[in-house]
Amino acid sequence: MASGARNGGGGGVGARMSGKADRQSINATPKAAGGKPRLSAAGGAYRRTSSGPLPAAGGGGDRRASSDSGVSSRVRVAVRLRPRNADELAADADFGDCVELQPELKRLKLRKNNWESETYEFDEVLTEFASQKRVYEVVAKPVVESVLEGYNGTVMAYGQTGTGKTFTLGRLGEEDTAARGIMVRAMEDILADITPETDTVSVSYLQLYMEMIQDLLDPVNDNIAIVEDPRTGDVSLPGATVVEIRDQKSFVDLLRVGEAHRVAANTKLNTESSRSHALLMVNVRRAVKGRHEMDVSISGENGHSSSMVGSFRPPIVRKSKLVVVDLAGSERIDKSGSEGHTLEEAKSINLSLSALGKCINALAENSPHVPVRDSKLTRLLKDSFGGTARTSLVVTIGPSPRHRGETTSTIMFGQRAMKVENMVKLKEEFDYKSLCRRLDIELDKLIAENERQKKYFDDEIERITAEAQLRVTEAEREYKTTLENEKVKCHQEYLDSIKILEEKWKVHQQSPKKQIKETEPTSNEVGEVQNLLQNEKMLRQSAEDEANDLKNQVLHWKKMEALATAEVVKLRKMLDTEASQKEKLDEEIAALKSQLLQLSLDADETRRSLDRGDGSGKIFPGFDSLMSHSRNSQPREQSNGPKPPIAKLFEQVGLQKILSLLESEEPDVRVHAVKVVANLAAEEANQEKIVEAGGLTSLLMLLRSSEDETIRRVAAGAIANLAMNETNQDLIMAQGGVSLLSMTASDAEDPQTLRMVAGAIANLCGNDKLQTRLRGEGGIKALLGMVKCGHPDVLAQVARGIANFAKCESRAATQGNKVGKSLLIDDGALPWIVKNANNEAAPIRRHIELALCHLAQHEVNSKDIISEGALWELVRISRDCSREDIRMLAYRTLTSSPTLQSEMRRLRIEC
Repeated sequence: MASGARNGGGGGVGARMSGKADRQSINATPKAAGGKPRLSAAGGAYRRTSSGPLPAAGGGGDRRASSDSGVSSRVRVAVRLRPRNADELAADADFGDCVELQPELKRLKLRKNNWESETYEFDEVLTEFASQKRVYEVVAKPVVESVLEGYNGTVMAYGQTGTGKTFTLGRLGEEDTAARGIMVRAMEDILADITPETDTVSVSYLQLYMEMIQDLLDPVNDNIAIVEDPRTGDVSLPGATVVEIRDQKSFVDLLRVGEAHRVAANTKLNTESSRSHALLMVNVRRAVKGRHEMDVSISGENGHSSSMVGSFRPPIVRKSKLVVVDLAGSERIDKSGSEGHTLEEAKSINLSLSALGKCINALAENSPHVPVRDSKLTRLLKDSFGGTARTSLVVTIGPSPRHRGETTSTIMFGQRAMKVENMVKLKEEFDYKSLCRRLDIELDKLIAENERQKKYFDDEIERITAEAQLRVTEAEREYKTTLENEKVKCHQEYLDSIKILEEKWKVHQQSPKKQIKETEPTSNEVGEVQNLLQNEKMLRQSAEDEANDLKNQVLHWKKMEALATAEVVKLRKMLDTEASQKEKLDEEIAALKSQLLQLSLDADETRRSLDRGDGSGKIFPGFDSLMSHSRNSQPREQSNGPKPPIAKLFEQVGLQKILSLLESEEPDVRVHAVKVVANLAAEEANQEKIVEAGGLTSLLMLLRSSEDETIRRVAAGAIANLAMNETNQDLIMAQGGVSLLSMTASDAEDPQTLRMVAGAIANLCGNDKLQTRLRGEGGIKALLGMVKCGHPDVLAQVARGIANFAKCESRAATQGNKVGKSLLIDDGALPWIVKNANNEAAPIRRHIELALCHLAQHEVNSKDIISEGALWELVRISRDCSREDIRMLAYRTLTSSPTLQSEMRRLRIEC
């Protein structure tokens, strides 16, 4: 590097890069084309130049990393110079720029005075004439391409306030499409590359304001907690709103809504200075076909393998995340003129940027300790610097010599960031959900085919039986007819022969003399008679032979009938065999379904673990409500956010009209109406009016009759808000609310619906008068049934309800109003309490510890406490609980119970 570069004190050394190596891996940038006027940084576009792509991170080409191994990738840094604005043109007319750019050499010279300057090298140097398209292609496009291939990516802008960070990243370009920023262009490339039928894109838009994470898409959600996976260390924001994106227009509208809610103020350095760090999180889920096959076959009793599923290919899903970070500008108080609340905002911004700088220094110097927990900003960017994401940083500077100190600080930040190495990893997994659905479809096909074959087999048996019976009947009829005809014919011939003989005999008796005289003729007549008798015998023999043939034919048909009967018996045996095989097949299908259920559970567990890493949260109920909220909001003032429209709607429309919309025939109207009622019920001042106007009855009716999951979830949330009032609790119980809530809990699968139902029942558990009725109507059973969901928010509400119930029982026992063992123990809650007494989630653990202490205070519960192993948890709570009041309560409980003291002495446990 050229002479004049100096070491940064405590923050790392300015990065020294080999110009030769960079020129081999980075495309040279042509000089900016002239001919277009320069525009100010406040609202104008930059001049267009030829574009060249930023090289793949790590300098080693675009190699793909598997989900188990990674590829080293250095943070890529580009510097962008803002043109002079009107104030600088007037105030610094006699002074030259404090920086000189050499884009062809990827160098920047920072002038200390007229004789001395310092030279720094970056991955890309963008002049004041660089277009938005050029900036996107060299800074963000390689990261977007990596995200589409399954890697996490980060694009971040850093610099002094008023140097064009928001212009570079968040410009919508509605009036001039050439002015579109990185956010809009990145989403255009993502939507153009994905397949809508198999791929999904979802977005969260947040701001870090005064060390509080606020949802720009839902301003009411103004303090989102960061959740860190204890195993992997990945951070996520489960409470953030997530909106699925289908087209570019909806995304631009979403950005417009978020920008309307972002905090900004007027300072001396910038008329619209951002007072918060903005984070756009784009989650991309893509299906990858091929590479794996799974053949499933079931063997029959004959030993032959019948293929049930042919060559199943479980889809591979790649989950990646693009984070675009628009940092608030660093500023000096004496130059920005901040005071009052704006001064406090500036302090918060500078502190978070300072924490980020410390982390960059530690990573650049390979320090064993990186202070990522010093600020929420550094925790959110943990994956971007030193993590698994591919990161590009654009540092924005101004040309004014008055701000040479801020420009120097920005340049040194970029130099140190270039030393940070990330280990990018491919995020892919099997889509077990899709495989389960395909197996279910194939099972349905097999069952339908089996039923079709059985029906065909039954019909074939009936046809053969009917055909055999028809043949036997026809043969018997033909035999009888032929036999009768032959009998009649033989009998007639016999009678005719007898008649002829009698006539001849009479003639012979009447002329004996003549016979004597004519001896020879009489002998002839005797011979003729003998011949006739012989013929008669032959005829009789022929008739008998024919009769015998008919008898043989009858015997033949009887044999055929016997064979047909035997065939029918055989077919019936085959049918019985087929029925037994069907039963076995049904058993195998049931076993396969249980395996599918296990696969589905494994897939859910995998999805939940990955979702915690991807920052997914609750699904936004609908974009239309966001747009409606944006259209109804008033223009934002400098220091205050938009006024919520609920109170204004309540005053203009009236409560009765809003409640009447709950019975509308249009589903969308009912959804919006119940959301308005739920928001009103969240304020204690409105609860009495809602109940008096019949709102509670309408909400319970919706819970009973509606099949829409959104309506049931929001209605349950409204009932939970109303259940915080003791009077309303009695009304809810009187109208069968607990039974309805229990039915909803048994039918619902959505964790948010279960959380609302559990919250309502938990509020009812805090009423001393309702203990017996609540348990009798299945409230405790419903709470314990919801723990199967496993969602932390649901478990927290269940734990709160059990703690409230146990507290009321303990108070009633102390006052003498309660005798006998706890109802919670009777309903089987104690094993679950013991299992979750040391839960990782603080809200769940705190409520469970309170519940266990209250149960143990009643002496009649002591034996169950000991038998279920809860004594050890009580001892742990009395020693290690972080809250002193719970720790002291556990200690008093252990020392005041004779049964527990006796068991502790037996086990030699000291409190």
